[in-house]
Amino acid sequence: MLYYVDVTDSRSTPELGEFIRQQRQRANLSLRRLADRAGISNPYLSQIERGIRRPSAQILKQISRALSISAETMYSRAGLIEDGAQPPTVVEAVESDDQLSPRHKQVLLDLYRTLIESSSEKETE
Repeated sequence: MLYYVDVTDSRSTPELGEFIRQQRQRANLSLRRLADRAGISNPYLSQIERGIRRPSAQILKQISRALSISAETMYSRAGLIEDGAQPPTVVEAVESDDQLSPRHKQVLLDLYRTLIESSSEKETE
């Protein structure tokens, strides 16, 4: 089920709508064509572009697919995710990987630390 929220008080909505309009124009798509490709109504897309409506994450995903841009870009523009959120460190990524055994994790981390140490030593020479 999709929910539509009226956000006349939201500051990010006009910017999001303008971004979508620019991307649509760059893709050389009419409003109607993008609405069809995204599976939403033409009037609803028009309201999004004008900043009258704030689309749900699902609608943003549909629009991003229709425009061939990443959903993360749309979510960032809509303020749903932090722009510039830091990716996990190598250690965090290895530790959180469920496909690796504890022994494999240890070997990878040991190798990583060795590479970092040797890289640091070369820079000080």
